[in-house]
Amino acid sequence: MSVTPIFIGIAGASASGKSLLAGTIYQELKQELGDSALAIIKEDSYYREQGNLTIEERTEINYDHPNAFDHDLLIQHMDALHSGKDVEIPIYDYTIHNRSDETFPLKPARIVIIEGILLLHDKAIRKRLDAKVFMDTPLDICLLRRLQRDIAERGRTVESIIEQYKRTVRPMFLEFIEPTKQFADIIVPRGGKNRVAIEMLKARILQMLDD
Repeated sequence: MSVTPIFIGIAGASASGKSLLAGTIYQELKQELGDSALAIIKEDSYYREQGNLTIEERTEINYDHPNAFDHDLLIQHMDALHSGKDVEIPIYDYTIHNRSDETFPLKPARIVIIEGILLLHDKAIRKRLDAKVFMDTPLDICLLRRLQRDIAERGRTVESIIEQYKRTVRPMFLEFIEPTKQFADIIVPRGGKNRVAIEMLKARILQMLDD
């Protein structure tokens, strides 16, 4: 029997707690629904393929601008999952600023959580989301989290992180990301550990499954 997914979109600033919220909901709901009932897709997986550029040229790209993402491919994959078809999700390698040669196979699931900074900026993606969440975390907290994450997980230096933050991350948040808060069904303050928000989202997802 084919599965028609319910798409949950979680947007917000870089390092605002999107991945933590998505992961918490996934881990807690899978105990009730089973592993195969849930899936997570990261918008970062859909950064455009940059194999035609040198590593130096890739480091200069504005990765917080809508044009950095291949949203058309994400939409194709959402539609394929909605039709009960498997998809091959790109795998992005932050250390080389490009997609790797490998992909991740994903089968349709009852709940598909998609998280990323600009999910709510794209009208075509918004209309495919059954619930839209915006992480409303103060930018100073986001910067501290980004420093910790990018040094530990992405091989970046403090200087490069701060330079990128001043040059693109903060300006693009103010221009493209923060305005999409108006499209959210749920606004989550205080990051991905907000238990009230987590319980509310879990209850809403379970209710949607019963509708």
